[in-house]
Amino acid sequence: MSEHERRLGELERELTLLSRHFVAARGPRIGQTLERSAYVLLTRLEAGEPLTLKELALTFHVGVSTVNRQVGAMLRAGLVQRIPDPAGGTARRFRPTALGLERLTADRAVSRAGTARLIEASGWPEPQTERFLTLLVEFNRSIEQLEGLTWSRPARAAGPADR
Repeated sequence: MSEHERRLGELERELTLLSRHFVAARGPRIGQTLERSAYVLLTRLEAGEPLTLKELALTFHVGVSTVNRQVGAMLRAGLVQRIPDPAGGTARRFRPTALGLERLTADRAVSRAGTARLIEASGWPEPQTERFLTLLVEFNRSIEQLEGLTWSRPARAAGPADR
């Protein structure tokens, strides 16, 4: 096995573990009211312009029927609303409602507290955590560029790793 193949194998394993740790180690979803799919969809809709079912399906690499079921449940719960395409297209677009954003904010606070527990458990000093964040943002942006899909982000304040 080449050094490159070994490194890719380790990266794949560590990314799999990160995914598992992040979801599991934050603790139970106590205090969170949104289904995981609603949380992720609302996070995307909050970050940018209203999207169609097709655009959401492309963003998450799932079928339109899957997104349709998820968005349908969110519509019934009052978390999103259907709006006409501002550009005059026939497809309807979806955006979060005030209730959807309120519930997302509340659930995000619980999620952030869990993330804080993970970072505190790592024992990393702030500069190391900032470097990890910078690399993670760069990695995600590279993937988005490869896929031709961008995920809107708020502007980052310069941290120690950026100075």
